Amino acid sequence: MVCGVAVASIYAAQPVLEPMGRDLGVPAELTGWIVATGQMGYLAGLVLLVPLGDVVDRQWLIAAHLALTAAGMILSASAHAAWAAFAGLAVAGVFAVVVQTTVAYAASVSAPGERGKNIGVVTSGVVVGILGGRVLAGWLADVWGWRSVYIVLAVLALGLAALVLAVLPADQRPERPAGYGRVVASLVRLFGERLFLTRGLIAFFLFASFGTLWSGMALPLADAPWHLSEAQIGLLGIAGLAGALGAARAGRWADSGRAISVTGLALALLVASWAGIAQLPWSPWLLVAGVFLLDFAVQAAHVSNQHVLTSAHPDRTSSVIGGYMVFYSLGSALGAAATTIVFASAGWAGSSLLGAGFALGALAVWAIDRRLPAQTMSTPAKESAMASGTRPETPEMTRSEMPPGQ
Repeated sequence: MVCGVAVASIYAAQPVLEPMGRDLGVPAELTGWIVATGQMGYLAGLVLLVPLGDVVDRQWLIAAHLALTAAGMILSASAHAAWAAFAGLAVAGVFAVVVQTTVAYAASVSAPGERGKNIGVVTSGVVVGILGGRVLAGWLADVWGWRSVYIVLAVLALGLAALVLAVLPADQRPERPAGYGRVVASLVRLFGERLFLTRGLIAFFLFASFGTLWSGMALPLADAPWHLSEAQIGLLGIAGLAGALGAARAGRWADSGRAISVTGLALALLVASWAGIAQLPWSPWLLVAGVFLLDFAVQAAHVSNQHVLTSAHPDRTSSVIGGYMVFYSLGSALGAAATTIVFASAGWAGSSLLGAGFALGALAVWAIDRRLPAQTMSTPAKESAMASGTRPETPEMTRSEMPPGQ
């Protein structure tokens, strides 16, 4: 629930871009920045706030971030000028990184053999927020206008902040890093690791493709020949939700040692999904099939990526997930901003080629990494993994050390 409400604060604008942009005086070709602004705020939060999860009690951190996310949404809901709405979206985006703190909390308290399954369950809450939030946003916008979307989300966030303090167990870790500066420094060092960079680049292209679809699709659907309302556009989130929840089992596949193989298959499906999505001007049913397939692929690859990284770094799950999500945020912002620009000049065919190109980029990174010589895991990472009882199944291991199925 925490993940769903927090992430909806960023993505709820997607089905209401047209009325929101019109009301705030934002030109049609620049409406993608309504979503991209939240993503850029999210990027800042990933670097500055998520590492706090490795230093302080995550229970209180989750509650505080939910309350501040609500403050940003209230500012957006009350805005009558574009700059004020953008400022509110940026604030909500900064503190919506409570999602990563929550995922890291779940990973850190999970038994090694259940880490993938539990990450999959919590991440499914993220998917409900991203996709189910569109359905709610479309319906609310049709009935009470786009501002009601942010009012409802703010109320839910404040209620959850109180609930977290009441029911979430205290974050009890025997040892924590010396301080915030040391944790941020360790986050910076992650960007020099091949495993981290590979999974991060996959996430960058993966979510650029995702953002291209969901930030651009409302524009052609609201236009001829479909002329769909915000509520009708939001209903497409059901197809994406079904696909993403169908991939929840990806966590169990990762627990059984198939994370790398699952990633490759998911990325191939992501490329194929754009063949159906490109048919939007002619066939809504092929579009629905493509949306289902795309969200299945995105969720499967995303859960597998997080499983690999948290298994390799069990002692600093907040930092490694925060760093990984920097790539996610940059990719999502790029897709959101680029799709509206490309659509204005080349129509939906251009946006579809853009999304497919991003998907091919992710598949290429995965394939190139698989062809490179395997590296032996560094001693500190291996000791950390063994101390937690896990055997990280990453490209950093020698082939002989890999679990069955890798």
